[in-house]
Amino acid sequence: MKDTELKIELLYFDECPSWKNALDIIRTVFEDFGNSSKVTLTRIETQEEAVMHQFVGSPTIRVNGKDLFPTNQNQFALGCRIYQTPVGLKGWPTEKMLVERLEPILGSV
Repeated sequence: MKDTELKIELLYFDECPSWKNALDIIRTVFEDFGNSSKVTLTRIETQEEAVMHQFVGSPTIRVNGKDLFPTNQNQFALGCRIYQTPVGLKGWPTEKMLVERLEPILGSV
């Protein structure tokens, strides 16, 4: 895959430690793709920031401004996010889930 610079953002809330697992997986997946884009960490600390960033929970992963796992949620608040994974509910997406979402993006750049 091309090593094209992407804007990768991980939005998180300190009270939800799942963001650390998500960050590790993001870095692994991008490394596997041969893409050296940097991950920007955005800590959400207040309800006002949650609304401003349209934060649906920690961790939220965005690439080029788009949530990789969009929801229909329109209420924004400090809180943890749950992902439906092949192995059940988890606080972060699996590596395979990230790869599936990133292949179309990295294949089109």
